[in-house]
Amino acid sequence: MSEDEIARLVEPLIPGLRRYAYALVRDATAADDLVQDCLERVVGRWHLRRPDGDLRAWIYAILRNLHLSALRQGRRRGEHVGLDDMAEPPGVDGGQLGKAEFRDVLAGLETLSEEHRTVLLLVGVEDLSYEETAKVTGLPIGTVMSRLSRARERLRSYLDHGARPNLRRVK
Repeated sequence: MSEDEIARLVEPLIPGLRRYAYALVRDATAADDLVQDCLERVVGRWHLRRPDGDLRAWIYAILRNLHLSALRQGRRRGEHVGLDDMAEPPGVDGGQLGKAEFRDVLAGLETLSEEHRTVLLLVGVEDLSYEETAKVTGLPIGTVMSRLSRARERLRSYLDHGARPNLRRVK
């Protein structure tokens, strides 16, 4: 298969890969680098892909594994950026309320463990099925389902109780 044919199959997945990479590293430049490395690996190892396998799950697994390898090696640890200093990622549009809600969700995601955050992002944001998420993460489907449930519960609890300070009305 030529690189043009591979590009035609992979190109529609790039926006989702960028969102997922951004959620993992929380830095737009580092996310773009991670996606670039992923796409290079996809093209270079295309011959190793199972033709009957799920292309999307295979590519997301490559991205995740590259990220985990970089974390283990300590090479690409992005610097921590405070929520007030963070640039708005692509695709976020809205008024002040929308930005405030977005920041609350980001802060809530920060409270989740890496395992719970990964499952929540893959299923909830990237719309991968439980089976695809299990393939990407290497987890049993039951574990994916339980982590997703716990992640949603913790995020909901954070948004209901921890995201906003208790204010009282002054007359």
